[in-house]
Amino acid sequence: MSKMRAIEAAVLVMRREGVDTAFGIPGAAINPLYSALQKVGGIDHVLARHVEGASHMAEGYTRTKAGNIGVCIGTSGPAGTDMVTGLYSASADSIPILCITGQAPRARMHKEDFQAVDITTIVKPVTKWATTVMEPGQVPYAFQKAFYEMRSGRPGPVLIDLPFDVQMAEIEFDIDAYQPLPLAKPSATRVQVEKALAMLDQAERPLLVAGGGIINADASDLLVEFAELTGIPVIPTLMGWGTIPDDHPLMVGMVGLQTSHRYGNATMLKSDVVLGIGNRWANRHTGSVDVYTEGRKFIHVDIEGTQIGRVFTPDLGIVSDAAAALTVFIEVAREWQAAGKLKNRSAWLQDCQQRKASLQRKTHFDNVPVKPQRVYEEMNQVFGKDTCYVSTIGLSQIAGAQFLHVYKPRHWINCGQAGPLGWTIPAALGVVKADPNRKVVALSGDYDFQFMIEELAVGAQFKLPYIHVVVNNSYLGLIRQAQRGFDMDYCVQLSFDNLNAPELNGYGVDHVAVAEGLGCKALRVFEPSQIQPALRKAQELIEEFKVPVIVEIILERVTNISMGTEINAVNEFEDLALVGDDAPTAISLLD
Repeated sequence: MSKMRAIEAAVLVMRREGVDTAFGIPGAAINPLYSALQKVGGIDHVLARHVEGASHMAEGYTRTKAGNIGVCIGTSGPAGTDMVTGLYSASADSIPILCITGQAPRARMHKEDFQAVDITTIVKPVTKWATTVMEPGQVPYAFQKAFYEMRSGRPGPVLIDLPFDVQMAEIEFDIDAYQPLPLAKPSATRVQVEKALAMLDQAERPLLVAGGGIINADASDLLVEFAELTGIPVIPTLMGWGTIPDDHPLMVGMVGLQTSHRYGNATMLKSDVVLGIGNRWANRHTGSVDVYTEGRKFIHVDIEGTQIGRVFTPDLGIVSDAAAALTVFIEVAREWQAAGKLKNRSAWLQDCQQRKASLQRKTHFDNVPVKPQRVYEEMNQVFGKDTCYVSTIGLSQIAGAQFLHVYKPRHWINCGQAGPLGWTIPAALGVVKADPNRKVVALSGDYDFQFMIEELAVGAQFKLPYIHVVVNNSYLGLIRQAQRGFDMDYCVQLSFDNLNAPELNGYGVDHVAVAEGLGCKALRVFEPSQIQPALRKAQELIEEFKVPVIVEIILERVTNISMGTEINAVNEFEDLALVGDDAPTAISLLD
């Protein structure tokens, strides 16, 4: 046995559980942890500029690779409350991150001590588990439980709050005797899978809906294998985008009110039986339940039992980890194939592929100022199949999902349910930290970019290079479009005459100057012909300087992006593609 401070035992446990990186900001109440990080070693630290930024960096870090656990650290009081948004984001998308906060000494917690707040109570609705550790001897085992909670069942975030004197107290602890707790994950039974396959076999037009749970379970290869074995086409959700490559014959589009393809919605409306795996039936995907479910049966596989029946009651529900379920699905499907029991789906697939080849939106516009659709066309031209996109919310994200292409799991890293503005920069930095060799391209509107722009300094300081495409219409574009229903355009304009940058012609903030002031490189584009050269120059700059490089593209002020209130009533505000030259980078050409 070894005598050590409780906080040193916590660092040893984190290392044993696989943690090698943390994001955070020191403070008086958490300084004992920082002293332990320095003394024990083995955990690299990235100094954020805002504690919310640290939480989103941890999210990006986790989302990058299977098995990763992002760690964010802050002091007492406002540091914890600043991280609530990151915990909410992680909880909503089933992302495990560990948030560690300092706390006032136990004897002063109830005396309104400086920066003493009941953070555990505050964060309980947005965490899987949250605790204030009141006994030094419980510290290592609180961390053990934290990793168990984050990884078992539906993944999610945890917060551990550590009073100053608890951190400092000495305890006996033997790391050599420590073992992570065995994880608990439900698994589909053979009977359940046989019933599901029987429903699919009876269908004429079945579909697979692939959710983010497949990516969380690192089961994308299994999903593709099952789809290829059965010939059933796949509709990924936004969180599941990349489970099957966009150019795979069985990938037949995304469905939804906003982040969707015309052909995806049309195919869903033609289907008769849908198997959803690891998805939530989120409202931006389904629209109204009546339209989404009319005329079709549903099978729902999810790791969390309370998700089944939450939005609508499926005809068959199966509580299972996605990887475990798909393993059984493949096993049974192989047996049925060998026995000649699987239907030939080639006619249905050909029907889906015909829609994919014909129902395209136009991207090739030569307008000045630039139309946003042209930006994504040029991005498709420049960035290859190994590009990893990071984005959060706004017209930029919605249009990006409509026009960009994703070919690998964890190469569309997106904050799904929460969608906080400002998420993109810190999340992208977390991705680069987790995988320095990955080609990362972030996508933001001007307002998302401004929300946590200070985190660019983290990328400059710690040499975390990526390309950030900023589409600037000097508007809260998504909110402006939503305000059309109220016949107003109110409090959403970001434009003003910048005295220091008259060349912006009223577009307000000089993002190039701010980015350069934070230690990064930046380029600005005004015309469509300048986009591709700027993106290629950005690729050269990140190789040369190893810092974030911003490519700002000045857009026309008002563009309404395709969206609607139902999947059968999406408004197409712009011209549609009629020939191949209208959408030259579409995944399936028109001619």
